[in-house]
Amino acid sequence: MSAFETIAHSPVPLYVQVKDRLRERIFDGTYAAHAQLPPESELGAVFGVSRITVRQALSDLQREGAIFKIPGKGTFVAKKKAAQELTRLEGFAEAMTRKGYAIYNRVTGHRSVPATPEVAERLGVEPGAAVSEIRRIRHLNREPVSLEITYLPEELGERLRHEDLSKRDIFLIFENDFGIPLGHADLQIGAVSADSELAAALQVAEGSALLRIERLTCTADGKPFDFEYLYFRSEAFQYHLRIARRPEASA
Repeated sequence: MSAFETIAHSPVPLYVQVKDRLRERIFDGTYAAHAQLPPESELGAVFGVSRITVRQALSDLQREGAIFKIPGKGTFVAKKKAAQELTRLEGFAEAMTRKGYAIYNRVTGHRSVPATPEVAERLGVEPGAAVSEIRRIRHLNREPVSLEITYLPEELGERLRHEDLSKRDIFLIFENDFGIPLGHADLQIGAVSADSELAAALQVAEGSALLRIERLTCTADGKPFDFEYLYFRSEAFQYHLRIARRPEASA
């Protein structure tokens, strides 16, 4: 960062301009992950603004997860979140391995259970019918990043008992081993607070914010066969999606 950063005279509030400049320095690598930011007074001198303005900018960056504070030590750059695009249907390990991450799945449960009304509706079976439930904690570079609870027709779930789910994606097994072509998935995305079970599984504090996704995947002929609850650590993972405002106008 240069000795002095010019803040433009514009309708944009000063703290927003400072926040945007700092975010740029974080994203371009000027401040690397876990690097300590200068004190508020020094940042105020660099940008020519008050400490109150700097403090407000830092508070916003902390809420965004770009930085974190350690009492008595200072403010540090957070590790960049891993991200998966929603423009294609692929498994978590499939997407992350392509980006160079090391993936490991710890299977914590694989059993037959009665279908709840919601699971039954999504999979197109009768409530109470036997379905397979698979629970996995997904590790990204040795850190737990998500808990995934998968429900499948019992026949498919039983076939998966013979597969190594610690290292392989279920989607790839379906397509490559079982010959089941995938078609599309419907997702619902929201947020929840970690209860004691989720906190223990993901190694976060109870009450921490988690990203919650419901995903129903269908075969190429439109038959639903895989329904999942996905819980992600919000400070470690994010989804990316690009959408257009309107279709391109015809010539």
